[in-house]
Amino acid sequence: MLDIPNDIDHLRAVDNAHHFHPFTDHKSLHEGRVRVITRAEGVWIWDGDGHRMLDGMAGLWCVNAGYSQPSLVEAAARQMATLPYYNCFFNSTTPAVAALSERLARISPAGLNHVFYASSGSEAVDSALRIARQFWKLQGKPEKRIIVSREYGYHGSTIAGASVGGMKDMHKQAGDLPDFHQVMTPYTWRDAGDLSPEEFGLKAALSLETYIQQVGADKIAAFIGEPIQGAGGVIIPPDNYWPEIQRICRENDILLIADEVICGYGRLGSMFGSDVYGIQPDLMTTAKGITSGYVPLSALFVGDRVAETFIEQGGEFYHGFTYSGHPVACAVALANLDVIDSQNLVGAAERQGAKLLDGLRASLGDHPLVSEIRGKGLMIAMELAEDRAGHKAYPSARKVGLTCRNFATDEGLVMRACRDTMVLAPPLVISDEEVSLVVERATRAVDRTWAEVKAG
Repeated sequence: MLDIPNDIDHLRAVDNAHHFHPFTDHKSLHEGRVRVITRAEGVWIWDGDGHRMLDGMAGLWCVNAGYSQPSLVEAAARQMATLPYYNCFFNSTTPAVAALSERLARISPAGLNHVFYASSGSEAVDSALRIARQFWKLQGKPEKRIIVSREYGYHGSTIAGASVGGMKDMHKQAGDLPDFHQVMTPYTWRDAGDLSPEEFGLKAALSLETYIQQVGADKIAAFIGEPIQGAGGVIIPPDNYWPEIQRICRENDILLIADEVICGYGRLGSMFGSDVYGIQPDLMTTAKGITSGYVPLSALFVGDRVAETFIEQGGEFYHGFTYSGHPVACAVALANLDVIDSQNLVGAAERQGAKLLDGLRASLGDHPLVSEIRGKGLMIAMELAEDRAGHKAYPSARKVGLTCRNFATDEGLVMRACRDTMVLAPPLVISDEEVSLVVERATRAVDRTWAEVKAG
């Protein structure tokens, strides 16, 4: 029996005293009350005060198979009883690692037949950046070092991840390494103006080509982007955007890295976002949904061209982690992929996502606070705006998105605010009844936000 106290007030006190939280204003946290989450099942979580909330964010975009899937728990227990840990250094592997690698190569986009493991999306991104730069060294082009990404891109929170990402606040906190550059993001709602989606998609993609012309393709190692930008606010590109990005990368001999940490493993109604947009990446980062968040694991897919260069010319690869290919994590990933297949969660994401999108548009499409509702699969966003028609956001000091998020919590719905963009990405197991509950609770949260905004 785990010796964890169940006195919620005591847990809050010791948490405040000793726990340094991620992505948190600690002064504000200590002045309020930390929420203690005690259990979860399906799409539901419970806190220590007895509140039951529908988790509209699948944890952090990751609990694709839903909470408390027995087969995932059993897989972890079996593996722990047999081989709780061994490393993949020193010419070693384990059965779970080998089996998962074969399984992933079978379901990946064409040409991605090699997998490097770590414990988080941030580590997968760091590894991809390191591999990209070393690849060009092995090709006799060490000056190809610059990594290009996009505004609002999120690629992890290590120093390298923060530097390659497009989050300005993260850049201010040590995410300022050299040889990283951001270009225009395909944020249609904010920036398209009078352009058609096709015209805007081309404009956004050509910002990469313009930058290449400025600095020279011989200086650029790779372009990295999420098929759909998640933490940036579910920024969905026009259909012609990714084909144009791929053309530009190929013509300029620049590696293309697809960051699928959020999009992968069914979230968009396909196994990977690259499948949705026809992307053929040289490297592809995945994490989160690979185990549905039950245990930490990331898988970086390495394309044949890159992998074969390392195998034939690279010598020893001086990179890896203690937990690269952790056998328990890999066993859970295999069980998770079985659940995704057996319950057709990829199809469920497409089907339930369409119902949720339709429901939100029917309920909130004409709301005076809501300017746009968009989505792909079970990844949906609502733009809250001061000027609906003009796509003008409120001043950030108004904290409209944060207000709506807090009202949603009051209504029993976990909904995320990315600026004033309200984001939903529930577990793929969500039922029709639960979809309706999301719509009802989100609507009440938006109504309450609008009342507060009008009151000044």
